[in-house]
Amino acid sequence: MTNQNIISRINELKQELNAVILVHNYQIGEVQEIADFLGDSLGLSRKAAGTDAEVIVFCGVHFMAETAAILAPEKTVLIPDPDAGCPMADMITAEELRAVKAEHPGAVVVAYVNSTAEVKAETDICCTSANAAAVVESIPRDREIIFVPDQYLGSFVMRMTGRELILYPGYCPVHRKLLPEMIAEQKIIHPRALVMVHPECTPGVIDLADEVLSTSGMERIAARSKHQEFIVGTEVDMTTRLRRDNPGKQFYPASELVVCSDMKKITLKKVLRSLEEKKYEVTVPAEIREKALRAVNAMVGIG
Repeated sequence: MTNQNIISRINELKQELNAVILVHNYQIGEVQEIADFLGDSLGLSRKAAGTDAEVIVFCGVHFMAETAAILAPEKTVLIPDPDAGCPMADMITAEELRAVKAEHPGAVVVAYVNSTAEVKAETDICCTSANAAAVVESIPRDREIIFVPDQYLGSFVMRMTGRELILYPGYCPVHRKLLPEMIAEQKIIHPRALVMVHPECTPGVIDLADEVLSTSGMERIAARSKHQEFIVGTEVDMTTRLRRDNPGKQFYPASELVVCSDMKKITLKKVLRSLEEKKYEVTVPAEIREKALRAVNAMVGIG
């Protein structure tokens, strides 16, 4: 089948099954094209919570589909490839988080949404890169805060808020590939470009940025800025969306090495198979879901 045949069949099945396709900004271009909603973790979480569809096909990684299942247990949540995981999410387990909590009794636990349902269940409130600073600012200043699992997002939030956080030593291996010298080289090649990087990047990279933004923030800045050129310090396919949405402007990946292989596991053929066979369903046990839901709902409620 050609891609156009596959897309036509996907659209037919969406109607038959009352399905919606949620697509993360890091997906390959052809998958971005079939999205009913395209966005970052927070935006897609909100869409999952509010959609009237009976079936959600989540084109992202496993923790994102889990979050949709937490928010919408009455819906069938599918991920086209069950092996699309997140190394950062795997860096902390519920048991490890409980051990950190035992060392800091009374601390508020903030978990980046890039975490498993079991970890979310041990959490007071989740956050995304878009609202992490707002989440931390919502917590009384006399409370200790444990921030898991991304130490780099946590250190950026400390910069933004002036709050001290107890950081877990997790990180995104993809964003850690981006080095300060790569940004410096791109700035020499494109001296007029605005440099925008993701807060999962290391502090040295953040020091060289004009803007530190979630992917939704990058989309807003790109649309509104008078700049015509941008250096984009995050997963390379973010430039795919930015170029499509902002014709006439130029977007340069800070490095072609910043590729999430897990995100690339989702393809048009796998989306079609997911709809045809209603696979692979993502579910969360009720006991874990109920605990995790409180933390996720608290996150969704913060702008």
